[in-house]
Amino acid sequence: MSDTVPALSPRPARTLSASAAGGVITLDDRDHTQPYLLLHGGGGPATMTGFAALLAQRTHSRVLTPTHPGFAGTPRVPGVDSTRTLAAAYVALLDELGLGDVTVIGNSFGGWLAAEIALLGSPRVSCAVIIDGIGIEVEQYPPTSVAGLTPADLSKLSFHDPSKAPAPPTAAGTGPGPDLQALVSYAGPTMSDPTLLERLRALDDLPVHVVWGESDGIVSTGYGQAYAAAIPTAKFTVLPRSGHLPQVETPEELLDAVADHVPSRT
Repeated sequence: MSDTVPALSPRPARTLSASAAGGVITLDDRDHTQPYLLLHGGGGPATMTGFAALLAQRTHSRVLTPTHPGFAGTPRVPGVDSTRTLAAAYVALLDELGLGDVTVIGNSFGGWLAAEIALLGSPRVSCAVIIDGIGIEVEQYPPTSVAGLTPADLSKLSFHDPSKAPAPPTAAGTGPGPDLQALVSYAGPTMSDPTLLERLRALDDLPVHVVWGESDGIVSTGYGQAYAAAIPTAKFTVLPRSGHLPQVETPEELLDAVADHVPSRT
């Protein structure tokens, strides 16, 4: 980051439980005024924690990092059982909190979720950033199947430098864990929606930034280019030396990319 960007003293995150869509969503709130909504992918809320703190400290921002219902032991919300209904629940959450001028940032499944939130056309949302998102179907660039991969193999696909991958959680029992079950319940077994690519063309007046890790082995840069090309207002940025989770691997470079597209309003 530029030397002209002041670093703030860290403020502790507050954990809130907010009612939305007939249920409760748990989220961490780093309040520095300018609102951002950060949406994690299948790796869970821990993949957003460090970047959320960095964003809050460097940009004087209010940073909300919800845990998708069903992840990390949180309860499911009745009737919220797809990516679209989860997107609607987050728009209801913004209504409940009375927020406006919100920048929505999502990674992987969270990127798909950010796209669905943008498509709902809420006046509370002013910008969307899709980071290595999934959800579209591109025949020339199919996503890599991660079913049955070992943590080491998954790290090789997800990181430019696998040594930067966090230690995987200790396995408990057999079969898919609760986080994976929750993810599949929202995203479906194919982790995609065949209608999404065409629906993205409706985003003709909202600023959208599509950011991609150059070394993403799960969804390639060609897939990312197709994502951006479908959105009339999109800017596309490739981050070198980064894989599927830039917010974990190259957070400073990602923050620069976000700051370039979302000018500070403070």
